[in-house]
Amino acid sequence: MSAPKTNPATTIPAPSLYEKDFYAWTQEQTSLLRNQQWSQLDLQNLIEEIESLGKQQRQELRNRLSLLIGHLLKWEYQSSRRSRSWLATIRIQRLDVAELLEVNPSLKSYLEEALPKAYIKGVELAVKETELSRRTFPVECPYSLSQILEDSFYPGEASEWEKE
Repeated sequence: MSAPKTNPATTIPAPSLYEKDFYAWTQEQTSLLRNQQWSQLDLQNLIEEIESLGKQQRQELRNRLSLLIGHLLKWEYQSSRRSRSWLATIRIQRLDVAELLEVNPSLKSYLEEALPKAYIKGVELAVKETELSRRTFPVECPYSLSQILEDSFYPGEASEWEKE
């Protein structure tokens, strides 16, 4: 009895290195680039990965702004619970945003666009961590970007930790 014939058009292609082992794929692509072996590059996946890197930087900026805004809201709306931890988070997020913008100066033009999304997440953080109602917080961000990023800006009444 003979084996059934298969249609080559219906065979499933073997997974590429990109699909099987991403790290190995990155090392291979790096080597190909260094050796200027242009014709062997996996251009489709390289393009997607480079685009993804840019999106990750934007996401990182939004995440940092969200944490910063959430803690500024907590600082202002729950002043009786201010802590060194909140102060540290505000300071660290400001430093991280500044560093991200220093390394990626073109992201500065994205700040205005990122602010509304970051504010929504910042409110969610503040609601979760303070148990205050969403209605407690303004619909739109009450702080300007310059205030958010300014080292000396702490909304509400001053506290003893702001002087440190």
